Amino acid sequence: MVSEGAAERGKRTLRAELALKTPTPDLDPRERQRRVLEQALVFAGASVVAVYSPTESGDELYLSESAGVPRTLYGLRDSYVLTGGSPAVDAYRSGRPLWLGPAEIARCADARRLPSQDFWLAVLPLPDGGCLVAAGERPGGFDEEDRECLGLIAEAAVVPVPGSPRATAARPTSSFDLAMDTGHLEVDGEMLELFGLDAAEFDGKVESLLSMTVPEDLPTLMSVVEADHMSIGDRELEFRILQPSGEPKWLRLRGRLVPGGEGRPAHLVGTVADASKLRSGVSDVARVQRLASTLAIAGTVRDVGRAVVAALRVPLRADRIALAELEGDRLVVTLLDPPEPDAWPEVWRSEWRSEWPDAPVRAMPTLEAALIEGRPAVWPAGAPLEPALADVGPGGLAILPLPAGGRMAGACLIGWDDPHEFGTDERALLTASAGLAGQALTRARAFDAEHELVGMLQRSLLPRRLPRIPGAVAVARYLPTTAGLEVGGDWYDVIPLPDNHVALVIGDVQGHNAQAATLMGQMRTALRAYAIEGHPPDVVVQHANRLLMDLETDLFVTCCYVDVDLEEGTAWCVRAGHHPPVLRHPDGTTEVTVSEGGPPLGVVTQADFPMIPLRLQRGTVLALTTDGLVESAEVDIEDGLNRLAGELTASDPAHLGVVADGLLTGANRSDDVALLLMRYDGLATRPLRESWTVWRVPEAVRHARRFTRRTLRAWGVPDDSMDGALLVVSELVTNALVHTDGQVRLDITLINHRLRISVADTSPRTPVKPTSIGWEATGGRGILLVEAMSATWGTVPVSGGKQVWSEIPLDGGGYGGG
Repeated sequence: MVSEGAAERGKRTLRAELALKTPTPDLDPRERQRRVLEQALVFAGASVVAVYSPTESGDELYLSESAGVPRTLYGLRDSYVLTGGSPAVDAYRSGRPLWLGPAEIARCADARRLPSQDFWLAVLPLPDGGCLVAAGERPGGFDEEDRECLGLIAEAAVVPVPGSPRATAARPTSSFDLAMDTGHLEVDGEMLELFGLDAAEFDGKVESLLSMTVPEDLPTLMSVVEADHMSIGDRELEFRILQPSGEPKWLRLRGRLVPGGEGRPAHLVGTVADASKLRSGVSDVARVQRLASTLAIAGTVRDVGRAVVAALRVPLRADRIALAELEGDRLVVTLLDPPEPDAWPEVWRSEWRSEWPDAPVRAMPTLEAALIEGRPAVWPAGAPLEPALADVGPGGLAILPLPAGGRMAGACLIGWDDPHEFGTDERALLTASAGLAGQALTRARAFDAEHELVGMLQRSLLPRRLPRIPGAVAVARYLPTTAGLEVGGDWYDVIPLPDNHVALVIGDVQGHNAQAATLMGQMRTALRAYAIEGHPPDVVVQHANRLLMDLETDLFVTCCYVDVDLEEGTAWCVRAGHHPPVLRHPDGTTEVTVSEGGPPLGVVTQADFPMIPLRLQRGTVLALTTDGLVESAEVDIEDGLNRLAGELTASDPAHLGVVADGLLTGANRSDDVALLLMRYDGLATRPLRESWTVWRVPEAVRHARRFTRRTLRAWGVPDDSMDGALLVVSELVTNALVHTDGQVRLDITLINHRLRISVADTSPRTPVKPTSIGWEATGGRGILLVEAMSATWGTVPVSGGKQVWSEIPLDGGGYGGG
């Protein structure tokens, strides 16, 4: 009686034999050979399989075709010299198959170069020359059934010997032959027709055809046609050319670098075909390669999901695909296609969370079993499945566990509405895609977590919101780089200053790491502190430079600091190694301001930072940005600034947020980008200001009161509204003269019926309000009187001293600035 396992093995052999006999009349010989090799992955448990053919000179074996994971993982070379020793050469010479286990592999000459020796190797000679090599990691190696399947595949994978009549007859059309030493290219008429050229127009230079390639595809194509970049073996890729009409056209290139031998140049030979007319086979190696290339640069889990959907849904003609991460006992779905909730089972909708659902694995035992087994599984139409899965694929369901690092990273569910037949080609595609997607999903999950942490840290170092600016509107944008997970050093700040001034700051710390981020926070805090102290712009930047030098860091900082007087519409700009501001004037013209700048901060201890005046009209937009927006490897900074100026010209400054978003559209995401825009509108009411330097004479307080009375009368303030203001002036001036040395200055400002009185002195000590005063006390009541007469009062540091201020509302009209 035949055992169940033997029966299953017999079924596997029969299926392999049937798959190999399936006619494929529409395939060229090389495509047919690739399809044959893929059967070894499905029926023989191989991880990679390759065919080696003898060269025309007969002195070596070269790689003719391969399928599966990268062959370098198992030490398979691109070619083997027949005078050397290797399993491929031994099987080719002896004409007998070799079955090697880890112990035999460890004794091979190439064993020391292998990443791992824990695999099994099968080498079978081909009937017409060459050999077939298969590697696998299944415990116990290739069993009897596997060996029988490999024997069938070796018989079907015969390759014509180069130069033989069969090979000549099978030569495909649209072929080319490129001499790698001279670049001379021989092509046939059909290939010229694909490129839209006449034979008389073609000069035989490969550069002539490369010039028609779409620029984005040129680097990949150059990696094939340059001898320094291409290894011996086969290459396949798709690229686009621009037709005379301007429309792109997809072509597929298949080529092999053939070694020239002693004293002869190597040649790249192959074919080019119209990719849009090729059969869309789901097992096409190019499709898997394209998926691998896309997943290699997929930065987030959503990117991985979109790549998998793009690679599988169309060739499989699937109706729905779900990609999910496995987190504990829950299936956290990260991408659904289609995304509408009604397209998915009821249990999924009942578990809906925000945009994507969380579906419990325990509600789907079939899925749970597939994840435990760890191999792709398919169910035809009508298969008895739980409702959560039956409605995903009533016409057929495929579940792809996504393995990564010895565990399951998630699962991909593919469903059909109409009855669907699962072919061996589809199974091969699903198996290859599952491994690629699992590894990519694990990387993306780690990237998402780290990127969120980096983003949170970055946001904590930048202003949470911009302050309201009287007479102006400011918006800021920050984009972290997508090229890595390091924290950037770009920052911006908007600092309100007294007397309707505002400081706009933008800067960039050298490097992308934790040290750069820490230094960015220190410099932003330092510049803000120096600005609030009341220093002029050049002194603010000089103090920051000296601080950075004292920190003894190896990093330098560039910044641009602009102090804007919102009353007068003037500004002073200081640059420290940073590019200049860009102004958009009210008439739409733009200007990249030409100004002298100082060196970056942290380079020279005693550095000069010149102040350059800027004139702002009502409606002028001031733009500050870091180099990520205006500079890249392809664009120099002058062209980038001119592009920014052109985009500002075409923008509508009435909607400053929209303008900022538009400017970031073409940003270089390989670097951080900070952008700060301010539109100057002017104050609706201009304040009235007067200042008085208080003389240190016995009657100084009386002089200050008299100056205040005359000023308020000139502004139209009635005498009965002055008493409180005169009392505050007396107390503040007296306090400054008694408790400080040096110059004392009185400033009076009136705007919108609100009087601001401020007295500045050279002492940094803040006046202290007494907690209690007895009847016998001779002082200490001044600050209490100021507090009683003021709507609000306070003190701010200015230029090594302080300023004590008080605001008093005045009743009545006819005054208050204009």
